[in-house]
Amino acid sequence: MSSTSEHPLIYSCSGCSNVAQLANNLALRLDRAGVAEMSCIAGVGGGVAALVKLARSGRPIVAIDGCRLHCVKACLARCQVQPDEHIVLSDLGLRKRFGTDCTQEQADLLEDRLVEQVWELKNRIASG
Repeated sequence: MSSTSEHPLIYSCSGCSNVAQLANNLALRLDRAGVAEMSCIAGVGGGVAALVKLARSGRPIVAIDGCRLHCVKACLARCQVQPDEHIVLSDLGLRKRFGTDCTQEQADLLEDRLVEQVWELKNRIASG
């Protein structure tokens, strides 16, 4: 099994809307599958030293935002970090809603798409 430090870091929104929770769910799925290593965007935004240091470590970063507010990207920018991949779920045809969840089918389809994007990122980094 490969070291998690070989994987891109993944940060996700975890707000109160359906797309925010889906972003978090997708990041967890990629982490648990060993595709990426999830880290804590709240800690980065809050200036927690160890988490800011990890974000600034130079590892590739995938940011998953639920909507156009781009909270994950903004938290990273607070510590002068730009994601290598920035995915906004509402730009992929999902409508932001409150008091409801996205479907399992939506999650499964997006997981497949995100896994492909992370592998493409890894290949780009490896080929220099």
